[in-house]
Amino acid sequence: MRLELSVGLVLERGSMGASEPGDEPSIRTPQSEIPWHRSVLVTQVVELLDPKPGTTIVDCTVGTGGHSLAILPHLLPNGRLIALDCDAQALELARMRLSEFHPHVQFVHENFRRLPEILPRVGIAQVHGLIADLGLSSVHVETPERGFSFMKEGPLDMRMDHRQPTTAASLIQRLSEQELARLLRTLGEERWAHRIAKRIVATRTATPIRTTTQLARLVSDALGAKAAPGRIHPATRTFLALRIAINDELSALQALLAALPDVLARGGRAVFITFHSLEDRLVKRAFQQGARAGVFRLLTKKPLGPAAAEVSENPRARSAKLRAAERL
Repeated sequence: MRLELSVGLVLERGSMGASEPGDEPSIRTPQSEIPWHRSVLVTQVVELLDPKPGTTIVDCTVGTGGHSLAILPHLLPNGRLIALDCDAQALELARMRLSEFHPHVQFVHENFRRLPEILPRVGIAQVHGLIADLGLSSVHVETPERGFSFMKEGPLDMRMDHRQPTTAASLIQRLSEQELARLLRTLGEERWAHRIAKRIVATRTATPIRTTTQLARLVSDALGAKAAPGRIHPATRTFLALRIAINDELSALQALLAALPDVLARGGRAVFITFHSLEDRLVKRAFQQGARAGVFRLLTKKPLGPAAAEVSENPRARSAKLRAAERL
């Protein structure tokens, strides 16, 4: 099998540097002690989705259940929420957090790109609302073993779904210098992509790059004085590009956006929260094209962002953009 990237790179699936599929970390922490991920723009999501009793909503990225927790009370007494996530660890946490709403929640361990296949399996033709929060969860960022953050030492993994074997470590070990540069430039919008790719290839020849801090130091050293001082770490764009590539995020988003006219009932609403420009452009373009074709009514002419108070309480919310549309 092959993993296709929307930037045009084709990566053969392999097991180099990967744990066995299904080898996800388990959750053993008591629910009262779990530091739940703080979902962003929750009030705006509920207002724009406008969930009503008896309707069906799909949370395409349930994570630890923050948005679903706010939506579910509006669906009672006879509504239904379909909770999707390709991350088994996050889905287990959501199952714990939303247990009081059983049997109104159905959990599905699957990528949202397969929503048109999933809905018939759970006995649903169309949904009345859809939310997709495309940001990383605290489960990813604050668990060093997941390899998403360079702030703590961890294996260079970055897989949201452990059923797929390609890790960031195996990817950078295998791609050519030209492929690495193209990936960093296209998916990370990294100005110094060629310089970083060259350093990665030179380093891996002598020493395999296996950890997050090892890669972060490598990128910082490669940029040197060219690393402009600012609020973001020099390795931020490199990590973003690798994460998008490993999880094939852009093509998954494109597939979901293409399916919206079919999966949304008439009057149904879709809300997307993005955290970087590549995602936001795809959502913006899909909604605008749909509006011109008479398929959607735009509910947000411009993207909504978090208020200053929310950013103060949750700095990770600062780059969030919310767009919403209604199916005509």
